[in-house]
Amino acid sequence: MKSSELRQSFLSFFESKQHQVVESSSLIPSNDPTLLFTNAGMVQFKDVFLGADQRPYSRATTSQRCVRAGGKHNDLENVGYTARHHTFFEMLGNFSFGDYFKQEAIGYAWEFLTEVLGLPKDKLLVTVYAEDDEAYAIWKNEIGLPEEKIIRIGDNKGSRYASDNFWAMGDTGPCGPCTEVFYDHGEHIWGGPPGSPEEDGDRFIEIWNVVFMQYNRSANGDMANLPKPSVDTGMGLERIAAILQGVHSNYEIDLFQNLIKATAQVVGTDDLSSQSLRVIADHIRSCSFMIVDGVVPSNEGRGYVLRRIIRRAVRHGNKLGQKQVFFHKLVEALDVEMGDAYPELRKLKDRVASILLKEEEQFAKTLDQGMRILEEAISDLGDSKVIPGETIFKLYDTYGFPADLTNDVAREAGLDIDEAGFEAAMNEQRARARSASNFSMDMSNSISVDGQTEFTGYSYLEGQSPVEQILVDGDTVTSLSQGQKGLVVLAETPFYGESGGQVGDQGWLRGPAAVKVTNTTKQGKVHLHHVEVREGTLNLGDVVTTEVDRSLRNATALNHSATHLLHEALRRVLGDHVLQKGSLVNSERLRFDFSHFEGLTAAELEQVEDMVNEQVRLNHETVTEVMDIEAAKAKGAHALFGEKYDSQVRVLTMGADYSIELCGGTHVKRTGDIGLFKIVQESGIAAGVRRIEALTGKAAIDATRQTEVSLSKIASLFKSSKEAAFDKVAGLNDQARSMQKEIDVLKAKLAAQAGADLSSQATDINGGKLLVAQVEIEDPKGLRDLLDRLKSKLESAVILLAAVNDGKVSLIAGVTKELTSKVKAGDLIKMAAPYVDGRGGGRPDMAQAGGSKPEGVAEVLAIVPDWVNERV
Repeated sequence: MKSSELRQSFLSFFESKQHQVVESSSLIPSNDPTLLFTNAGMVQFKDVFLGADQRPYSRATTSQRCVRAGGKHNDLENVGYTARHHTFFEMLGNFSFGDYFKQEAIGYAWEFLTEVLGLPKDKLLVTVYAEDDEAYAIWKNEIGLPEEKIIRIGDNKGSRYASDNFWAMGDTGPCGPCTEVFYDHGEHIWGGPPGSPEEDGDRFIEIWNVVFMQYNRSANGDMANLPKPSVDTGMGLERIAAILQGVHSNYEIDLFQNLIKATAQVVGTDDLSSQSLRVIADHIRSCSFMIVDGVVPSNEGRGYVLRRIIRRAVRHGNKLGQKQVFFHKLVEALDVEMGDAYPELRKLKDRVASILLKEEEQFAKTLDQGMRILEEAISDLGDSKVIPGETIFKLYDTYGFPADLTNDVAREAGLDIDEAGFEAAMNEQRARARSASNFSMDMSNSISVDGQTEFTGYSYLEGQSPVEQILVDGDTVTSLSQGQKGLVVLAETPFYGESGGQVGDQGWLRGPAAVKVTNTTKQGKVHLHHVEVREGTLNLGDVVTTEVDRSLRNATALNHSATHLLHEALRRVLGDHVLQKGSLVNSERLRFDFSHFEGLTAAELEQVEDMVNEQVRLNHETVTEVMDIEAAKAKGAHALFGEKYDSQVRVLTMGADYSIELCGGTHVKRTGDIGLFKIVQESGIAAGVRRIEALTGKAAIDATRQTEVSLSKIASLFKSSKEAAFDKVAGLNDQARSMQKEIDVLKAKLAAQAGADLSSQATDINGGKLLVAQVEIEDPKGLRDLLDRLKSKLESAVILLAAVNDGKVSLIAGVTKELTSKVKAGDLIKMAAPYVDGRGGGRPDMAQAGGSKPEGVAEVLAIVPDWVNERV
């Protein structure tokens, strides 16, 4: 069975069992900022399991793409050297949200494995948590497995419930026992069953894990039964494909074999067994899908992980003899293998290839040089078998050569690396790449609200409703008195609950009491009104009149509608790769974050602004329709990838099909209501993510008027018209530049004279001259220029200069080429800097440091001569 057929077979099987087929979510988790990448199928359903989200279905099945290449779950260094480690893999899963439990979950797993896939029953064995007698009984009595095929796994990690067969979402929250299915590859492969001393062997391979979310663990460790036990399962597509295709290594399955053959062709090798081909074939999957989901190479966070993987792939191509760019060419082969299952890859494959090419070209400039330096360092090791941490850090810091590439080269040469030394030098950079990756949530503090609030705010801004629930600090109360704050739940409300980037409504609840609504949020399908009682007492059951602040709502609607027009304008000007990455819409302004790899030019910003304002002037009607999700997609509606939508969705169309998006927010009736759209700022907020801030309506008019006022003041200051103000300012700017050049020339002359005077103060050392002096120079550039002149004049010398300005110390050291074998400027600076409470470094011929202790300068100048003379 091909991998693509297996994927579809799994989804179809569970669809036949009344499971909703849910698309894979983004590799960037939308509901957990502490998680670097989506690393399991349950991530997109985390809020459902926690009770913070409700879906229109209670059963789901997915083929979720996952990455484990950063943070807690990092398989990068093993990829290519083992049979089953990958940076990217697909997790097949079925989920029950308070629907079926152990009996059905185990039954479905066994039916799919043995009846649909036809795996021999005698090749399968299972594990259960030692205390889970229920699961054990199901396997034994209902499935019919013999006792020797059911292995109880106890608490093997030091405390109760700390077991390989007990799963927890975090230190607190949902948790429970799990049962795992293993496949026996045969006696000819070394290894023992789970729980045995030889369990790390490759004979018995886990293929399916079924987690029973049965308990809720509190902060004190108490376990309480969940009111709606749930099921979370996972089966690696690559692992089960290997079994069905009769191979032992995941890299031998059809999907990888096709990628490996394509890789061999682009790098120019016939050796299809090369581990480097495996590495590259794995890496093109993770890199391509990261870029599809908006990650771009950078030096921090997810972008840094992506850059490391790209560079590792390029290095392995280089190792195979390919010195030209090649990695980006594999996107086409990946599309052939996975584009049908993941149409977003097919849609964005040109952009993916473009970003990979750009990164390849950048790294190619440094790869050869880095490899030469590493090879020289290895040849200089002598009898040592360890590459020093200082060398590893230098390769990374100076040449952009990731440490795992150095580790790869070391492993191939039979060497070790000085990890401790490298980590000491790289602590700050390493921390950027190893973000925390743990769930941590205390369920005991969450607010518990049930039911559903009927939202009437699309049509009305006023209404009446009984008070159904009042909460203070998470506890239910019966009343709120004057001055008290709390949360109020109504049966129906016109107040929009904060979501989709739009802030919550404000206003009043009036009745027996006057209650100010300061914000409105949502939990599931319940609207929570954040209130403060201004007069009287609000009681449970009171019927209140609801009044939304009309001016705030209307101003917010202008900005929200403009956001949709802006999104479409960006796509038309920049390309279809533009995806919304976040937004904030309130009554004052709009903020829109989107994926794009570089800043917008002035011309692009003008084009976007003009396009939006053209739609405003056309004054098209805003049309909203409710339809099923498939009909919305057929209509061409844009959805936020990774967002969760009900089966029935609200589709917003603006400007004669100019913009069609899924949106539950509030909007203008006609585009002309927006009045004016004005971009006030464009900036980068993260690697590959840009932000536009803009104004609409009166706020945009006020901003434009303020610009006019400022221009008038500038014109008045220079006694010119507004039209001539630019020329006046430009003339003054040119005059200032000319004067600065004259100042720089005069400074150079003074510095030259100072250099001549200083050179006469140099003393003789073995092989040249030594000059140590404090100078009166204000800027770092002047200090460097003086050093260069002194090195040229003295020809063979060691020089240390110190300058003090505004309580800050600048040190600079220079050593001419003839003396760097004896004295290195970097070592001199490292010795001197602590005396002025500073730090610094540099090259053997030039190094700098800054400090904050001027009184230490005299001591530095006094000790340098002896330090230098000891070395020359």
